Amino acid sequence: MFAVTASQTDPDNPLKGLTLGERPDPAVPDGWTTVSVKAAALNHHDLWTLKGVGISQDRLPIVLGCDAAGVDEDGREVIVHAVIGTPVLGDETLDPKRSLLSEVYDGTFAEKVAVPRGNLVPKPAGLSFEDAACLPTAWLTAYRMLFEKADVRPGQTVLVQGAGGGVATALIALGRAGGLRVWATSRSADKRERALELGADQVFETGARLPERVDAVLETVGLATWDHSLSSLRPGGRVVICGATSGLVAPTKLAQVFFQQKSIIGSTMGTREQLARLAVFLDQTGIRPVIDRVLPLDRAEEGFAAMAAENVFGKVVFTV
Repeated sequence: MFAVTASQTDPDNPLKGLTLGERPDPAVPDGWTTVSVKAAALNHHDLWTLKGVGISQDRLPIVLGCDAAGVDEDGREVIVHAVIGTPVLGDETLDPKRSLLSEVYDGTFAEKVAVPRGNLVPKPAGLSFEDAACLPTAWLTAYRMLFEKADVRPGQTVLVQGAGGGVATALIALGRAGGLRVWATSRSADKRERALELGADQVFETGARLPERVDAVLETVGLATWDHSLSSLRPGGRVVICGATSGLVAPTKLAQVFFQQKSIIGSTMGTREQLARLAVFLDQTGIRPVIDRVLPLDRAEEGFAAMAAENVFGKVVFTV
């Protein structure tokens, strides 16, 4: 089968290890099944794998890709949940031995992918394969951040740092559909304008003073925006962080945290049940993922290059 793999890692030139070509069909352990992939979405996780983050050399080559939608062996249209793990307190993301597709097991950038049977979610007929492929990582992460971790209610105000990325654009769209007042930041004037078109109420330059403090901050940037995130939060509010694309280590004003009783909450991915609810939410509300570009899988390198250059707004989707 045709697939896109990481054949080596290089932190300075990640695309050097990107290999396109034939691979063996996936092995199918007991309790697993195969999905014929129709569409798969690119994530920063794929770029980090090529940089050598979160992957050991003995696992290479490995098929890249966490996200996919396709058709299972019974002919059903499905979405693939990317988390491979045993639920802890009903949540597979709490399993310390969990992995994502493309970390231990081959990923979704291929004609077929093998997954546990329990990782399949029905795709609503109203969602295209391209839209559905965007959900398992970025949109599921955003859904959990907003509707579980942030503990916000319709009418409250949230700040989304770094408008433009897949999670950030999902947060804006989901927040608007959920009745929240959404503010967003970006260094780019073009991305701020597009955030307004997507549903943000107000946009600001990164680090700008806000008109008032917000009920929750949704953080994916890390070091570059961390101080601004804490300072922009009202007393008793929550910063929910799911990633740190600008740096993992950030100074924190601890007195501000405990004296104003602010909460810092980590979040990663989501459960299969949350993915199923997210798919229904999109089907019912009519909102759809922002897709920057759709490319055939044999042009995957173009999508990787655009992400590496930070030249995307929303998701890059590959069709198979």
